[in-house]
Amino acid sequence: MFKKTFAISAVLGLVVWATPAFALPNFSLAQLSTPGTERTLFLPQTADNSPVVYLGEALDPRSGQFVEGYAIIHYKDQAAKPAVKPPKGQRNQCYSFLASGAKWKTLESWTVNPTSTQSLESSFVFTNLTADIVKWEEAADGVVGNSAGVNILGDGSVTSEILVADTESPDNINEVYFANVSSPGAIAVTIVWGIFAGPPSGRELVEWDMIFDDTDYNWSASGEAGKMDFENIATHELGHSVGLADLYESLCSQETMYGYADYGEIMKRDLNAGDIAGVDKLY
Repeated sequence: MFKKTFAISAVLGLVVWATPAFALPNFSLAQLSTPGTERTLFLPQTADNSPVVYLGEALDPRSGQFVEGYAIIHYKDQAAKPAVKPPKGQRNQCYSFLASGAKWKTLESWTVNPTSTQSLESSFVFTNLTADIVKWEEAADGVVGNSAGVNILGDGSVTSEILVADTESPDNINEVYFANVSSPGAIAVTIVWGIFAGPPSGRELVEWDMIFDDTDYNWSASGEAGKMDFENIATHELGHSVGLADLYESLCSQETMYGYADYGEIMKRDLNAGDIAGVDKLY
């Protein structure tokens, strides 16, 4: 198990808490009984220092296979590095996978509880998430805007039930909701479960959950200064859901999956060449 953990850490190319699963503490969620009330996503203390936290190994109830989980965390005030041109004759490869070949092989639905402490309309949250997913699905054929592509994340639905992100094991439900995130400075967290080791042909994504912190941050539907732009951040987070990792090279600072940004006053960005190439390589 330790060898597997070390291998996937190297594949991700990011700072990963690479502790063997049997040594991990138990993480849980504090939840209240009323839909729409504030919840807290508790992450391990390591999350305060790392953009990616390893959640260990668990049994996938759908397939009966053992899978691994990662929490990918985005923090405020990680200022973008200035873009630079690649050296002459060097091609810029601005995409990175959670693990090469790790993609969706079974079409699943997703659900969102759009209730938040902000002024975002529930209909906007659902409609915008749907549109952001379409951006990635249209890019799967290597061309954006041609109404062709691949159905990757399935259909969505709205619920008023309390949703609980799965930090210990997958539960066969892909969930999106607003809550308080325990890690200081965290804006959003995407949790992805899947098979990331072994031959690339055997790797697979099996579940994703997404949490937006509406306790520490204000959110906007229109890109207002000083607020978190929901569309921009959701599009980035959904890149993880389809199998892409964060980018940290300054050469890639204009890509949607670039890991550093001042999210407080960010402008909406369309998918760029690297983003498109990444999805095209996966699907």
